[in-house]
Amino acid sequence: MCNQTFITFNTPPRTNNEVKFITQAIENKKICGDGFFTKQCSEWFEKRFNAKKVLLTTSGTSALEMAALLCDVHPGDEVIMPSYTFCSTADAFVQRGCKIVFVDVRPDTMNIDEKLIEKAITEKTKVICVVHYAGVACEMDTIMDIARRHNLKVVEDAAQGVMSYYKGKALGTIGDYGCYSFHETKNYSMGEGGAVVINTNTEDIEKAEIIREKGTNRSKFWRGQIDKYTWVDYGSSYLPSELNAAYLWAQLEIADKINDSRFSVWNRYNEAFKDLVDFGKIEIPYIPEGCVHNAHMFYIKCKDLEERTAFIAYMKEHGIGCVFHYIPLHSAPAGLKFGRFFEKDIYTTKESDRLVRLPLWYGMSDEDVSKVIESVKAFFAK
Repeated sequence: MCNQTFITFNTPPRTNNEVKFITQAIENKKICGDGFFTKQCSEWFEKRFNAKKVLLTTSGTSALEMAALLCDVHPGDEVIMPSYTFCSTADAFVQRGCKIVFVDVRPDTMNIDEKLIEKAITEKTKVICVVHYAGVACEMDTIMDIARRHNLKVVEDAAQGVMSYYKGKALGTIGDYGCYSFHETKNYSMGEGGAVVINTNTEDIEKAEIIREKGTNRSKFWRGQIDKYTWVDYGSSYLPSELNAAYLWAQLEIADKINDSRFSVWNRYNEAFKDLVDFGKIEIPYIPEGCVHNAHMFYIKCKDLEERTAFIAYMKEHGIGCVFHYIPLHSAPAGLKFGRFFEKDIYTTKESDRLVRLPLWYGMSDEDVSKVIESVKAFFAK
């Protein structure tokens, strides 16, 4: 490896105010959650995204688990989703005893192919769970139409989609429930954390608060609506620490600055690699009309798995961390156990074998971006 600083694939976002806000949370003598910073973050998302209710959670996984509970699924029910996603998308429903029905992806966006969903519906289907890969929206008009005609719930796994939009609507606010992640690899982070978005009714909001507070009505107690709280239903510990929320709030204060910084890197990559695309060397992300993405990720697609493996090794030798992404769930041991693939896997495995992600984070220097671009071009020039 060259004698230079290694360019990491990801660096967690950080401003100058995280320590100050965490200290303030400690001084407020309430660090267990639903304090000042938790409420500030929730209100920020509700106002910014015109969302009915946003509740911070301990992770994107727990947000998905809450969504599954709100969908009221039962053992034997079927849930349609793409195989090209993280295991949490499926785990949330598998824990409720559901059978996962994996549907092939579109090769242009790596999102679920909306044209295949309706054919995959059976009398056991209860939920369509979509994944907005790389912060680029699925074809939600078509999906919502299918869901309404078949009386199905729609869950948006928008873990990568904070600050992305579909025809003017924020991702996570279109389906019945939306799920965000604030893991350290996301555009906005609280280390481990997430949020569930409830887009349905007041009853669901109250149920979500109970689920998040270990099955108690403590949220009503803190608001002074009842004089004591008690165990009223099932739930778990899905409420994050106030310390985590304080870390996240420092980033939400400058959310647009972070967004602009990421776009500057994404746009440089996009422009720099157009020649490689024209020569048929690689493919790069496609943004459908009506979609506004959030520069969460910039990936390229190599010719095949062999070339991708060589590319990752080459970049590492030149001091740059590049990584591939999901192993399709339907090919994993748990996927074989808990799910089935609908019809043929035409694109999911083939496209996942070719995809590799380039370094992209808030505050990435122009020099580092230039180095990545030069190295990518040098590899394909070979």
